[in-house]
Amino acid sequence: MTKLPRIAGQECIRALERAGFYRKRQAGSHVVMQRDEPFAQVVVPDHDELDRGTLRAIIARPE
Repeated sequence: MTKLPRIAGQECIRALERAGFYRKRQAGSHVVMQRDEPFAQVVVPDHDELDRGTLRAIIARPE
């Protein structure tokens, strides 16, 4: 399995927006992203660098 890259929270948010998600709300440094059709919702920490496990969970969640 290929290792996931280290990316910032903002990069992840931009990628989700390109995939049809929008910002629903923000609580502190965590942004809740939502897609209506098909419904999916993920929480993205707005940190300088996301852990690979966190990124893996964000990728796996919307499907």
